[in-house]
Amino acid sequence: MNALPAYRAPRWLRNPHLQSVLASSRLRRITGGRRSRSIETEAVDHLLDCGDGVRLLGRFNAQSTLPGARGMVVLFHGWEGSTASSYLLRTGAQLLDAGFDVFRLNFRDHGNTHHLNPGIFHSCRIDEVVGAVAAIERQWRPRFLGVAGYSLGGNFALRVALRSPDAGICLDHAVSICPILSPPHGLQAMEQSPWFYQHYFMHKWGASLRRKREYFPNDLPASLTSGSGVRDLTRRLVEHVGEFESLEAYLDGYSVAGDRLASLQVPVSILTAIDDPIIPINDFRELRLPGNARLDIAEHGGHCGFLLDARLNGYAERYVTQRMLDALRAASPERPCEDIAVAAG
Repeated sequence: MNALPAYRAPRWLRNPHLQSVLASSRLRRITGGRRSRSIETEAVDHLLDCGDGVRLLGRFNAQSTLPGARGMVVLFHGWEGSTASSYLLRTGAQLLDAGFDVFRLNFRDHGNTHHLNPGIFHSCRIDEVVGAVAAIERQWRPRFLGVAGYSLGGNFALRVALRSPDAGICLDHAVSICPILSPPHGLQAMEQSPWFYQHYFMHKWGASLRRKREYFPNDLPASLTSGSGVRDLTRRLVEHVGEFESLEAYLDGYSVAGDRLASLQVPVSILTAIDDPIIPINDFRELRLPGNARLDIAEHGGHCGFLLDARLNGYAERYVTQRMLDALRAASPERPCEDIAVAAG
């Protein structure tokens, strides 16, 4: 791939809500073409031991473009998404065509995996996601390892990058698309956005919680499968889980705002949009990033949209792929972190 220019939205796609809604719509699966659809039929399921008895399910695709893979990229979906989300399928297709193997990971209680683990999903469950990436590295031993995520998955990608050196993971690059940086600000922005954002997430979250209760009825009372809004239900679930002193403590637990990324040792690339209706742009302007971090801010794009044309092709999947190719070219052939990873393993 050639150098990727900055994103410029077509005039008819400059409405942030249109971008945001179309980004994860079924229309993108329909217009995705045979390549992105074939990823699902050709994928192989893998159940990962993530430590402490936690199991997470993911789907692996081996590239067939080159004689040997350039490396592996692990993809994270957003909240209430899954490995079958259209944006992950399209991103996976781009990466496979560029010669990367791809592993799409389901977070706990996402993608019909509610039966695998007791205890509900929450956004502070970073240890098991780090454990999943470590398990992937141990099994495949890729010559290059990257992670990339969208929205909440972008937040997880940044936290995996922060934790990977201490976890003995030889991570080469992380890409984050419209990540939630400050959860309190993100929650407030959702509450101030048009009604259909909360309606969408409450509908999907409620269905997920009811599915969880089918498998673990003693762990989740029926009264905690619905609420008057995202804030109300989050607060009541936090109180039920009992791991956090308050809603505020929980939200702070997965924040990467301010100077929390300043100590990054793994290079990262972040893409966001000024008109994102879910993630406030000021959070990005107030970030303290190290020299190995790249921040790209587009004027338009909505939340994880960055659509290019009537076929709903996306700039974001090209961005992920180009940043991984750039990182591969810049990586030291010796990969000094491999010594650390081998010792940790």
